[in-house]
Amino acid sequence: MEEELFIEKEKIHSSSIEKDYLYCEEIIKKHSKSFYFAFSKLPRQKAQAVYAIYAFCRLADDSIDEAETKAEQKEALTFLTNELNRFEQHTEADHPIWRALRDVFDRFDMDIQPFYDQLNGQAMDYDFKQPKTLKEVENYSYYVAGSVGLMLLPIIATENQQQLQDQAVSLGIAMQLTNILRDVGEDFKSIDRIYLPSTLMEKEHYSIEDLKQEKVNEAFIKIWETIAKRAEHLFLDFTDSLYMFDRDSQYPVALSARVYAGILDAVRENGYDCLTKRNKTSFMKKMAYMCEVKKSMS
Repeated sequence: MEEELFIEKEKIHSSSIEKDYLYCEEIIKKHSKSFYFAFSKLPRQKAQAVYAIYAFCRLADDSIDEAETKAEQKEALTFLTNELNRFEQHTEADHPIWRALRDVFDRFDMDIQPFYDQLNGQAMDYDFKQPKTLKEVENYSYYVAGSVGLMLLPIIATENQQQLQDQAVSLGIAMQLTNILRDVGEDFKSIDRIYLPSTLMEKEHYSIEDLKQEKVNEAFIKIWETIAKRAEHLFLDFTDSLYMFDRDSQYPVALSARVYAGILDAVRENGYDCLTKRNKTSFMKKMAYMCEVKKSMS
């Protein structure tokens, strides 16, 4: 009888956690098609862990972006930090994202620090100042995206987690630099943020007024390419160590890097217009990248 009750409880728990993961999966499907396209190729348990981590990061991002005043942003960030503190103490809120994350921490050798780093990155957005140098952009990118690479590492590199920390950070930073280069116009118009380094803009004589006028000129292209080349170098740094990741994770992770790098190609193909257009990797391009990655790994 006791054994039957235990089995029944396990079934209920399994059904409940599946719903929690589906909740997280819907978030990543809605907000990051490129990320979902690649990481959905992971074995189911690993893919679900990625969905839960993404949902947490999305929760953090939205808590800042959706707040209308500085006071509301600070309040939202304080609330989320307190919720993460509760999670660390195993007294988390009864919510699909936190329940899914608890399951991830139970299944994998997770580290809580990158989750706090992610919130520190959101605090940098709350108190945003245009970065002066590319190094400052990369420092910011570590907190909002390199931290995500470290969150994912225990899932995709179960045997070489410690050795691959730099490469995981490189992938995250490369992806964030790509996001910045894709969203230059949108970030400026929607949330009044310029992530392009001010010293680089000054060097190329590209002004904020030029940005307001949506000028895609030689100066803008030089600034854009300087950052793009850095992103591509970081993508390469990551892919050179691909063989050290779990065998069942190598293809999805390599695909995620290639699909993201493809966003840079899309901007170039559109004449570097990331001021009036949102450049995306088409489905056909993604399929081509799938073939390319499979061929390179065969």
